[in-house]
Amino acid sequence: MFAGRTVFAQLIDHVPPHEFHKCVARYGGNYEFRGFPCLDQFLCLAFAQLPFRESLRDIEACLRSVESKLYHMGFRGKISRSTLADANEAHDWRIYADFAQVLIGIASPMYAHESLGFDLDNTVYALDSTTIDLCLSVFPWARFRARKAAIKLHTLLDLRGPIPTFIEVSDGTLHDVNVLYILVPEPASFYVMDRGYVDFERLHVFHRGGAFFVTRTKRGILLRRRYSHPVDTRTGVRSDHTVVLASANSRKHYPDPLRRIHYYDAGQDRSLRFLTNNFDLPALTICSLYKSRWQVELFFKWIKQHLRIKAFYGYSENAVKAQIRIAVSVYVLVAIVRKRLGLEASLHEILQVLSVTLFEQVPVLQALREIESQEKSSAISNQLNLWDL
Repeated sequence: MFAGRTVFAQLIDHVPPHEFHKCVARYGGNYEFRGFPCLDQFLCLAFAQLPFRESLRDIEACLRSVESKLYHMGFRGKISRSTLADANEAHDWRIYADFAQVLIGIASPMYAHESLGFDLDNTVYALDSTTIDLCLSVFPWARFRARKAAIKLHTLLDLRGPIPTFIEVSDGTLHDVNVLYILVPEPASFYVMDRGYVDFERLHVFHRGGAFFVTRTKRGILLRRRYSHPVDTRTGVRSDHTVVLASANSRKHYPDPLRRIHYYDAGQDRSLRFLTNNFDLPALTICSLYKSRWQVELFFKWIKQHLRIKAFYGYSENAVKAQIRIAVSVYVLVAIVRKRLGLEASLHEILQVLSVTLFEQVPVLQALREIESQEKSSAISNQLNLWDL
C-alpha cells in the first residue's frame, strides 16, 4: 500500500520552486513580513480553488483538520485566517502574475502541436474579455457605473490548448480596444477578435509587425473594392474581395489593402463579413478561424464555473488581482500535470478528482486515472457532500 505523500503535495511538485522564489525576490514579497510567506499564501489559495472553498474561515478549518500533514504538503507558517487576510493585503499581486507567466511558458510548448480542427501550422490566439460584477459598497475602487462595480478580465488565449498567454485585470470602464495597445504582436501568428477590437491604427501595428488578424466589420466602416476573387458559393462563402478604406481619416491609420470575406451561415440564417490582412489562406479557413474564437468564450465559462474568480477572499484591489492570478496558475498547473502524466481526461474531470482526493496518500496518477471507472463517479458525488458539512 502506498503510504507516501498526499495528492496535493504531489501536485505541487510540478511547481518550479526556484522560479517562484525569483518572482518573490523581484518584488520583495517576504521582506519584513511576519505573517504568511508568499509560498504559504499561494498554497492556501491554490488549495481553495480545487475544492471551491467559500471563505478564509473555510480554508482555515479544512487545512487545520489535517494539521499533521501540512508540513509535508509544503506549508511552513501557521494556518490562520487573520494572517492569510493580512497576506492578501500585503503581498504584491505582481508576484503571482509573474509566476503565472512562468507556468504558461512551461505549458504552451506542451500544447503547441494540438489540432485546431483545420489545416493551419501558425499559432492562433483569440482575444476577448469578460466582466465580473462586484458590489460597489464592498469594492469601491472598482466603480463601473453609478451603483455598480465590476472588473474586466482581458485574456489572450492560445487556441492550441487552450492556454491563456496574456491576462490583464482592469476596472470595468476600460474599453476592450485599449488592450491592443498593451499587446506585442508575434510575427506569423493569427489574432482572432470580435468587432469591438477594430482600431485601424493599432491593427496596422500588428500588420507591420508581421502578425495576422481576423475580425468582423462594423457599421460605418467605408470600404472601396479593388479586386474580386473567385469563390465556391456551395461552401457558404459569398464573396472574397480585396478592399481599401474609403475614409481619408481611416486610410491615414491603415493605408494598406485589406481582405473582406462575406460568409452566409445557413444554420443560423445570418450573414457575416470578416476583415483580415492575410491574402494567402482560403476564404473558408478564414471563416473557420473566426469560428474558433468561440473557445475563449468557453474558457471564460469554464473558469467561472470551476474556479473561484467570481467571489473573493479579500476586498482590496491587490487581494482580488492576486486571487485571479493564482486561479489562472491552478488552471495552467492542472494542464501541465495532464500532459506530463499522459492523461486523456478533460481538465474538468481532473479537477473533479483532485477536489476530493487532495489529502489522500495515494499516487496521483492512480487517483487521476480512476476517473475512467464508473465507481469513482458515484464516490465523487458522495464525497463532495462531505465538504459541505
